Amino acid sequence: MKKVEKYTRNYFMPPVKSMKWSEKEYITEAPAWCSVDLRDGNQALVVPMNLEEKLEYFQLLCDIGFKEIEVGFPAASDTEYTFLRTLIENDLIPEDVTIQVLTQAREHIIRKTFASLQGVSKAIVHLYNSTSVAQRTQVFRKSKREIIDIAITGAKQLNKYAQETEGDFTFQYSPESFTGTEIDFALEICNHVLDEWQPTASQKVIINLPATVSMSMPHVYASQIEYMSDNLKYRNNVIVSVHPHNDRGTGVADAELGMLAGADRVEGTLFGNGERTGNVDIVTLGLNMFSHGVDPQLNLENIPEIIEVYQRMTKMKVSERHPYGGELVFTAFSGSHQDAISKGIKWREGNEEKYWTVPYLLIDPKDIGREYEGDIIRINSQSGKGGIAYVLGQKYGLDLPPEMRESFGYSVKNVSDRLHKELIPKDIYDIFVKEYVNVETPFEFINYQFKSHDDYLTTVKIRVNETEEEFEATGNGRLDAISNIIHDKLDVDYSNLIYKEHALEIGSGSQAVTYVGITSKDGAVFWGCGIDVDIMTSSIKALFSAVNNLVSVEASPVK
Repeated sequence: MKKVEKYTRNYFMPPVKSMKWSEKEYITEAPAWCSVDLRDGNQALVVPMNLEEKLEYFQLLCDIGFKEIEVGFPAASDTEYTFLRTLIENDLIPEDVTIQVLTQAREHIIRKTFASLQGVSKAIVHLYNSTSVAQRTQVFRKSKREIIDIAITGAKQLNKYAQETEGDFTFQYSPESFTGTEIDFALEICNHVLDEWQPTASQKVIINLPATVSMSMPHVYASQIEYMSDNLKYRNNVIVSVHPHNDRGTGVADAELGMLAGADRVEGTLFGNGERTGNVDIVTLGLNMFSHGVDPQLNLENIPEIIEVYQRMTKMKVSERHPYGGELVFTAFSGSHQDAISKGIKWREGNEEKYWTVPYLLIDPKDIGREYEGDIIRINSQSGKGGIAYVLGQKYGLDLPPEMRESFGYSVKNVSDRLHKELIPKDIYDIFVKEYVNVETPFEFINYQFKSHDDYLTTVKIRVNETEEEFEATGNGRLDAISNIIHDKLDVDYSNLIYKEHALEIGSGSQAVTYVGITSKDGAVFWGCGIDVDIMTSSIKALFSAVNNLVSVEASPVK
């Protein structure tokens, strides 16, 4: 690409090697979660939420199980201030939930922030100032010492106003633009703030290390977090928090490796809403843990309901391919995938398996409120026989013989390809009925009569070209006798009759379904299906359907 020389790596590796995180295999327990949907997420919306929407969204976050929720920047606007006061004055904050508010390191803003917290039982007060090289030189034009002084002054003012305000307050500090800050300087400024706050075991402090802009590969961020975690003062009394953004598309990886590197806490949003490419997606993080058998300590058991509220409140859309939440993420169109999934689910029905191992499905969709029917296997021109048969079985109770599935699969794919669209289950069922079920042209079966047990003498009445005729024959069974009539009286040549029957369990338990396949003299297999309350009648209808399909093809000028 042109202009590549315009760019370089603007991040900073730790001064010593920090790679202990790479020795860990997976995250073993959930972090402390903090939702920043109502602050960081809300400020990124084209139309920010109004008061009523914020209140409903806050309730959603509580229902999901967030114990820490950043509710806004109350000193920044009347809307944010009013929302916070509404939560407090109407006693809407559950006892086990701690709200968080954001403030710059400026005294009048800190003073108004604490005023907005009057009457709250507990809260996190989140102090920040920018520390990166770009911010120091281009925006604030201040030296490192001046940036440190801003942070120290802010930390002192938090101490002052917390002492003057009733309530239990936890302090949090963020060196904003941490990823563009020299790591030794980030450590220095954080330790200065910690010296002011003097955290204890009973009064811990949060140091939040945001990827305000994601600037490196995830392993670099992990090394930065590990170095900070290993070298912060008062570490046993410090909660290390990460706040990844997704500029490079690595927000989830940044958070996961950050946790391996020592982070105790994660700030993020539902489905990753936020400035630019968004914050880290807590839904994905939580369900990634879930897929490894680790309880995320969040209630994500009804993703469709969460998505409904999220989309209605934010006017944002969860992409069809969004991990876990997207409409199509559990859907297979590919034939081989469909076949493996349907076989995997069927295998579980007959085997006691402790762990979920179905091919192509990372987790069981039902565990997060998704349904197999319509979610997992959907049909288009790329679909295969296994998936098509699975849809018929799940929706309509039809269990096609394996040999029949391939023939029907081609029929369905041809229709989808011709129409250039996805087929819903009813479309597939209609194709099946039209092509195979009780086909009555050119030979329409009317009725039969079984006369003799010794030689299975059977009579059958058939309508041919609008004329009813009755024929009689014997065989080694009633269906064989009727087959002999078709051979001898109707002059239809076929062999190798394939037969399968079962009860129709969906729609009407009193009906029987029979599938019959026959081979023409040219070696082609033709199929038919019969459905009737009487099993023998359904078998005869299936045979006639197969014969009619054979005769229709042989009579066609184009075979």
